[in-house]
Amino acid sequence: MNTELADVYTRITNQIVEAIEEGAADWHMPWHCTGKDSFAPLNAATQKPYRGVNVLSLWAAGQKHGYPTGYWATYKQWQELGAQVRKGEKSSLVVFWKFADVESEDEDSPTADETSRRLVLARGYSVFNAAQVDGFVPPEVAEQPVAKRIACAEEFFAGLGATIQHGGNRAYYQPSTDSINMPVFEAFIDPVSYYSTLAHEMTHLTGAASRLNRDLSGRFGNEAYAAEELVAELGAAFICADLSLSNEPRPDHAAYVSNWLTVLKRDKRAIFTAAAKAQAAADWMHAHCAQKTEAA
Repeated sequence: MNTELADVYTRITNQIVEAIEEGAADWHMPWHCTGKDSFAPLNAATQKPYRGVNVLSLWAAGQKHGYPTGYWATYKQWQELGAQVRKGEKSSLVVFWKFADVESEDEDSPTADETSRRLVLARGYSVFNAAQVDGFVPPEVAEQPVAKRIACAEEFFAGLGATIQHGGNRAYYQPSTDSINMPVFEAFIDPVSYYSTLAHEMTHLTGAASRLNRDLSGRFGNEAYAAEELVAELGAAFICADLSLSNEPRPDHAAYVSNWLTVLKRDKRAIFTAAAKAQAAADWMHAHCAQKTEAA
């Protein structure tokens, strides 16, 4: 592992671990976003959302510093936009991956040992939030009413065609029947809590052999269960961000925090793998939902 890659792994992992530890007391993770923060961070120059581990890194940075906006860009990009990073401002780190002999870059790539053993190069980039610059006015974005967001969520999850049964007081994915069990809608404190929980279980569903065939036992050994729960947490966060839904904390998952921290502290690549798997799950759901819509 080259020095730059090791440094990227360490810096981003440490930032996310710090955010998890700070929020552990009240079970507020860096991916629990509410209200206007319920979206993936955007690059101000390209208007493209960040993906994978970069979403977590920038959510953690935004949470730590209390930035009111999700727009980010490099120093040079801000200058090209006619803005100037203020003197003394500290940057945040994002990472892009580059495969040897391939020109394109992918910012949520899994590590080389999980793909085809191709040489993978990581390049870290320093970015600044819009709150750290002068001369940039974030575009006005009309916040969708809750009713419209809920209708969008209903359409999205229905489009996945999953078998969902309601009853009892537990939410879980049952591999043997390839089905999801959810408490009744009215059992949740609000509709958004229902959808964020459903997104978590849907992420589990994507790991079935007939879908993404996500087996983490080879990568994480005895910690595969904790890793899968982390993937589901992140997958739910990504889907909620895509649907502009608040991703509220689930107190029943607070018990997993110590296990996640053990995994992340021991393995500096773990959060990259978990984020990449979660992004793949979110991408699968979007693609599958689109296919169902087109077929209809």
